Amino acid sequence: MDFKIEQWDLKYVDDVVKYANNKRIADNLRDIFPYPYTKENAEFFIKDCINNDINNILKAITVNGKAVGSISVIKLNDVNRKTAEIGYWIGEEFQNKGIMKKAVKMVIKEAFERMDIVRIEAEIFETNISSKKVLENNGFKLEGRKEKSIFKNGKIMDSLIYAIIK
Repeated sequence: MDFKIEQWDLKYVDDVVKYANNKRIADNLRDIFPYPYTKENAEFFIKDCINNDINNILKAITVNGKAVGSISVIKLNDVNRKTAEIGYWIGEEFQNKGIMKKAVKMVIKEAFERMDIVRIEAEIFETNISSKKVLENNGFKLEGRKEKSIFKNGKIMDSLIYAIIK
């Protein structure tokens, strides 16, 4: 399936509401990603991405001109300033089609070229099998497990730390 990685624009507000308003997606993301997902949430998110894209990568994943997901690489600071964190989500009907695998490949290449970093990491929930596959298929290595580090939907679970080094 053809897709593009594009700058965020407020024209995508309705698309974000449509694809982000999904409990199964929210269940695999930090609590800052709300459910239900409202138009106000989408407007805030898109404006935040537009305003913070200067030193980071904050992009829309689009299919046929509709924003169906998001991908970001955000540079950390202080002693972690040579590290960035990758995060992403995609609408349920676009999952398991190879889009996210290719999108991650594209943004890690851009991040290592454009950002002053040597490492990109991801912290995912132990139950997120799809994300494990996306990361591993892009050369990320499992560095460790943080036991009982996540509290989501009334459950305590482990998180997994993956990283790729330049």
